Amino acid sequence: MTALTLSTAAAPGLRADAIVIGVAKGANGPSVAPGAEAVDKAYDGRLAGVLETLGASGAEGEVTKLPAPSGFKAPVVVAVGLGAEPEKDAGFDPEALRRAAGAAARALAGAKKAAFALPLAEAADAGVVAEGVLLGAYSFDAYKESAKETKGAKAKANGKDPLAEAALLGGKPRDKAYKAAIERAAAVAEELNRARDLVNTPPNDLNPEAFAAVAQAAAKEHGIKVQVLDEKALTKGGYGGILGVGAGSASGPRLVKLSYTSPKAKKSLAFVGKGITYDSGGISLKPAGHNETMKCDMAGAAAVFAAVVAAARLGLEVNVTGWLALAENMPSGSATRPGDVLRMYSGKTVEVLNTDAEGRLVLADALWAASQDKPDAIIDVATLTGAMMLALGSRTYGIMANDDAFRAAVHEAAEESGEPAWPMPLPEHLRKGMDSPTADIANMGERMGGGLVAGLFLREFVGEGITWAHLDIAGPAFNEGGPFGYTPKGGTGTAVRTLVRVAERVALGDLG
Repeated sequence: MTALTLSTAAAPGLRADAIVIGVAKGANGPSVAPGAEAVDKAYDGRLAGVLETLGASGAEGEVTKLPAPSGFKAPVVVAVGLGAEPEKDAGFDPEALRRAAGAAARALAGAKKAAFALPLAEAADAGVVAEGVLLGAYSFDAYKESAKETKGAKAKANGKDPLAEAALLGGKPRDKAYKAAIERAAAVAEELNRARDLVNTPPNDLNPEAFAAVAQAAAKEHGIKVQVLDEKALTKGGYGGILGVGAGSASGPRLVKLSYTSPKAKKSLAFVGKGITYDSGGISLKPAGHNETMKCDMAGAAAVFAAVVAAARLGLEVNVTGWLALAENMPSGSATRPGDVLRMYSGKTVEVLNTDAEGRLVLADALWAASQDKPDAIIDVATLTGAMMLALGSRTYGIMANDDAFRAAVHEAAEESGEPAWPMPLPEHLRKGMDSPTADIANMGERMGGGLVAGLFLREFVGEGITWAHLDIAGPAFNEGGPFGYTPKGGTGTAVRTLVRVAERVALGDLG
């Protein structure tokens, strides 16, 4: 991962491959953002005009490169757009800083060192910029021929190594708050990037057993207690949902429990992740064109895994348990059929009307298992429904909950983290559509509002009196378009930062 340092050095005398500055979009053209005063002075105060001549406007994510002024030890200045100029006495939006840092880090692939002279008004800004750099520099090329030269190390973006080192100018190396902000950014970004790696790994190399092994290794490294239930244990325990989804695959399902405990904790959280390592749809086979990215259907479990490890690394004063419901959904002679009835871990029976509505089945078992520990709150994360993508698009996830205040608090945590999310309702009238003449409930209901129907189904498996929220990350979990800001093509690591922020706020006693 890109090395981070805080530096009080002046931009002109710093040895680096590039100096990164911010440019805002003003009413009368681009304006140079705070932090770049020394660079602007070297251009005789005319840097904004030079950039405008080169076509720069200050629009978010815009990257403009130009030769550094005479006397600078860095040969290149990289100007990155921050979007709209803030109002007087207002600072730049943290997400704008994060995205700008990420865009610059991507543009500097192959560089050994870059100095970031972006606005750092306080320690929190340093953390945001650091996070953007580390996430923007991410690359996944483990399966490419060009990566062989790295001998298994993480790899080359477009044939170039990721930015090796980033120095944050204007930082305070001896200030505890700045150091803490950088350390937090490093822990969260490294685990988020690990989640991206898992999502991007081909399903022939990441089946439920392999995912469980990754979780076990990380747990051992970071002092997290881990328990893995294999097919035999799942059968003995009566986990009919997970077993039913995994019945058609040669790779058996797993339920992984990761437990991070703090001796100072007063509250407990449970995170539950959907971990379908490949989703063919099962007997209700997906049509052509809908299978190619289904390695990403375990993104919820990857996010939960990363969040628990990050909480452990940060030493948060809250107990956090992660449940990874892992299965591969395949069609075969042993696969669950439409019309089958599964007896879930909770004892309820479910009529399976569509085997491609499998995520809610594995989550139902894991939610009930999590409920037995009686945590203060449960949050599940899943690439659950195409309906949520239709409702909110490809960059925003939906939040449902059995408690309005908790839903609002989770939404606030998402906004603080820079993850676009939107509160969604759980309309009671949609529950009737899942009534089954054969079983306690069916796994399908009304077609319209399908994302909300899925949330109502999951609510049935949350223990009585337990506060719960459901994050449907189907849209933003996997980016099929081009990279933007700090977001790469492929796995994004969506929801990791929200979960970590929720855990931090619970530890501080200020969530809802």
